[in-house]
Amino acid sequence: MVPILYEDKDIIVVHKPAGLESQSSRGFAPDMVSEISCYLHNPQDIHKPAAGISRVQPPYVGVIHRLDKPVQGVMVYAKNQKSAAALSAALQAGKMEKSYLAVVCGKPVDKQGTYVDYLRHCKENNTSKIVDKSDENSKKAVLNYRVLEVINNPKNQEQILSLIDIELLTGRHHQIRVQFAGHATPLYGDERYGGGLSTKSTTMTVDRGRKKSSFGDAHRPLALCARRLAFPHPSTGKIMEFSMVPSSGAFAWFPDRARKLISQSECDKCHKEV
Repeated sequence: MVPILYEDKDIIVVHKPAGLESQSSRGFAPDMVSEISCYLHNPQDIHKPAAGISRVQPPYVGVIHRLDKPVQGVMVYAKNQKSAAALSAALQAGKMEKSYLAVVCGKPVDKQGTYVDYLRHCKENNTSKIVDKSDENSKKAVLNYRVLEVINNPKNQEQILSLIDIELLTGRHHQIRVQFAGHATPLYGDERYGGGLSTKSTTMTVDRGRKKSSFGDAHRPLALCARRLAFPHPSTGKIMEFSMVPSSGAFAWFPDRARKLISQSECDKCHKEV
């Protein structure tokens, strides 16, 4: 079962591991919805149903937001339709705050800044790309970023890696991955958008006239984590805030700096290390 960070009769907040779909998957592959549903059917105390769940009725698991399959992080699911509607309304109104940690290949030009791009989702191959604002199928994508630390890759001293704190202001398909790749600093381990690490070779590709690094290594996990989630509780309106510190994969090379991101107040609310 996935780690549970918080639960009451209306919501369940979990740490989604990398490699699981955040919504129902096709076929027999495991996913977050089935994992949570299984837990609600069979909580740890088999003699006591989970909060707000009847043994007679099948559990309701409402998907509010999504994370890409290779991305780990904090997610909230609704346990009833009323809560799902309230959380979805908060998301649409911009009242759900989402912060991410990422390790990128290279170093952004500025230590902190804002990326504003226009993305088009290509449904044929389930990818997105940066296009001109005039593209009628484009959607505006905005994020703020801050460089926390820059190191030489311990496995390849010639390669620079940067730990980035990201505030996502819009929620476009593959937004963080596409924008950082488009700005010449692809995410470590991102095969799809050219952000993996290879100690064997480095090639250069061109996208919209910009050079970007392409490091191909299929065995490196994507270094992206939804580290913080804050939202109004669907019943009480109280701001709920949950955080975690990733420590696996490329994040293990930045242990001290990543931990400093979590303030003492955040730690008191919810602090989960993986």
